[in-house]
Amino acid sequence: MKHMTGLRETSTDDLRALETELRETLFRLRFKRSLGDVESARKIANERKRLARVKTLLRAREIGIEK
Repeated sequence: MKHMTGLRETSTDDLRALETELRETLFRLRFKRSLGDVESARKIANERKRLARVKTLLRAREIGIEK
């Protein structure tokens, strides 16, 4: 999985910052969708997946599975 390879090499602090950034991006995309922007629907799905990957890695590091 090429998405996870790059994230695994990222430091924990950078992952936390990325998580915050992705949450803000999702908020803005949901707001745009509520205003009628049709293109943001696919972007929302992609950003949710990225956020899930980041949160998974952070949790794995927290419990000691991931380095």
